[in-house]
Amino acid sequence: MQASDSSPEDLLASLEEAVQGLLFPSESDHPLRPLRWDGDAPSPAALLVAQGLGPETPVEVTTAGELFAPVLEPPEGAGDAALADAARYRRLVDLLQHHLTDLRVYRAGRVDIDVILLGRHVSGAWLGLGTRVVET
Repeated sequence: MQASDSSPEDLLASLEEAVQGLLFPSESDHPLRPLRWDGDAPSPAALLVAQGLGPETPVEVTTAGELFAPVLEPPEGAGDAALADAARYRRLVDLLQHHLTDLRVYRAGRVDIDVILLGRHVSGAWLGLGTRVVET
């Protein structure tokens, strides 16, 4: 992974462009949204407070690789739309890995899950993406 010298604002704009019209698949597909994490380094407890969730809410910490694995390779025989989406997700992951270090994913909740992916920009800012997934 290599950090870039682009500004946090430039990266947020690039992320906004990269996720435009892209839905993260689950039982209910949701858009991805760029975000900036203000304050100290993210943690499960800080995420719960920021999302307005109770302290009893479960938080799973995982990797960007685990989050994106299901969308990077379309199933065999997939149509053009699925192939195009997989290519967009690969470019998105490349963008994140090129500009951010310490990538981590927080999944907060049960069934209707807040998903927050954050990494450290060379400026020290924590930037990334947020979405929701539904898993029953």
